[in-house]
Amino acid sequence: MKKLIVIIFALTLISSGLSEACTSAIITGKATPDGRPLLWKNRDTGELNNRIEYFGNTKDIKYAFIALMNSLTITGSAWTGTNEVGFSIMNTASYNLKDDDIKKNDMEGKVMFMALANCKNLKDFEKMLTKMKRPMGVESNFGVIDAEGGAAYYEVNNEEWRKVDVCDPKIAPQGYLIYTNHSYTGRLNEGMGYIRYTNASQIFLEKIVENGKITPQWIFNNLSRSFYNSVVGIDLIKNPEYAPKGWYFDGDFIPRRSTAASIVVKGVKKGENPELTIMWTILGYAPVGVAVPLFVKSGEEMPEQFMKRGENIEGLDSMNCQMCDEALARKENVFSIKRGNGKNYFKFSILYNKEGTGYIQKLSPIENKIFETFEPQIEKWYEKGMINTKELSELYQKTDFGGTIK
Repeated sequence: MKKLIVIIFALTLISSGLSEACTSAIITGKATPDGRPLLWKNRDTGELNNRIEYFGNTKDIKYAFIALMNSLTITGSAWTGTNEVGFSIMNTASYNLKDDDIKKNDMEGKVMFMALANCKNLKDFEKMLTKMKRPMGVESNFGVIDAEGGAAYYEVNNEEWRKVDVCDPKIAPQGYLIYTNHSYTGRLNEGMGYIRYTNASQIFLEKIVENGKITPQWIFNNLSRSFYNSVVGIDLIKNPEYAPKGWYFDGDFIPRRSTAASIVVKGVKKGENPELTIMWTILGYAPVGVAVPLFVKSGEEMPEQFMKRGENIEGLDSMNCQMCDEALARKENVFSIKRGNGKNYFKFSILYNKEGTGYIQKLSPIENKIFETFEPQIEKWYEKGMINTKELSELYQKTDFGGTIK
């Protein structure tokens, strides 16, 4: 066993990368139980303080929307979001699309902000990309769904874009596509995220083979909180003995030290009221957080735990939000070694253990209760074709967001 552990650590050290490393998927209604599409992004970034912001209609914002933002950002940049007409977007950085030496980059957040503010469907987004001033300053895979049945990835660099249609059975025969940090039309064998891509692909495939259907809750439990590594063939949840003394190296799992949020946008069927689009959101490191459904319809009445505090509390930045601050505090216990390379190790036994006292185990009943509480009400709203904001507000007031778990 000791020899096997040494080999696992060596392989993981070699394969690990420390750059931004988002993992994502688009799932069409073909692969979901109710025919509604899903858009998933596990966000990895150096900006670990994230919050949700609502942007109402103005002369510059055609469609109101909610978006995941870096906490210190006031406006103009978004990292996942959905708007009032059911257009939803996210991205993953690509590292095999750029074919020039132009230094202008990191404009992906601005592109997504503009898209949420102005786009109703995939065609609008394509027109926007076509009209944008070159160089666009991006090297990215943008994932988009709309309320008209559209679902596609757009592989975009400074000068051009290519559409990868997830609704095309020749491209996505099982009804979904997974993207990490390389592009299908980019340079072969370049880019990043191949191991995370394989991890996610294996997990999806096992579910599909079992004739299973993909749901937001399944994604959070089996992908956002996955500790499966396809290279060494281990899953720490199933085989915690592979974490010596409870520790393991933080490399090539879907959740990582750099994970800042995990979001699943559940879209609507063609013809349904787009206000029923749901943005299931975990702020912070997913293994120490819980998912909560957010709606554009809530406007500025969203749960205050997801929005900026507005004042300094016990030294916490006023631009941060409570949900992310709580998750970051728990995460500090998981990544507790600060000196040298110690920051690259995490205490898996704090997340999951045989005693049942890990963060994942303690937070799971809370998240299950959230799904059990909201989903029946959401089904009623589907039947009525609209959200009852009074009922939604009452549900939020009764919701346990897991703040008591330290």
